[in-house]
Amino acid sequence: MVELTRRYIVMQMAVEGPFDLTDPDAPFVLKPWKDPAALQALIAYREHCYPELAQELDRWIGTISAGPKIRGGVGSRNELMAPSRAKSPSRTTPRAKGKTKRIKSVKRKGKRRS
Repeated sequence: MVELTRRYIVMQMAVEGPFDLTDPDAPFVLKPWKDPAALQALIAYREHCYPELAQELDRWIGTISAGPKIRGGVGSRNELMAPSRAKSPSRTTPRAKGKTKRIKSVKRKGKRRS
């Protein structure tokens, strides 16, 4: 995964500490093997990144999807919430509308006044 490791050095944090919301260089780590919400985030990210990275993410997503189901603490809680957030299946193709016959309205003539 050349594109995944080219720009980033991945390492464990030395100490637990509060997450600094104002630090633009602060990393945010997701574990797609253990958290279904993280896998969905990775899929969304793949749809919006440059092509070479998208190809590598696609292979990784395929490997995760084909592999064993592993859940961590947060992943287990997120998995319980997934069915309640499931969207109704959307149609990719619009329904064909049948032709409807238009009935011409007949204009009535008004009464003649004398």
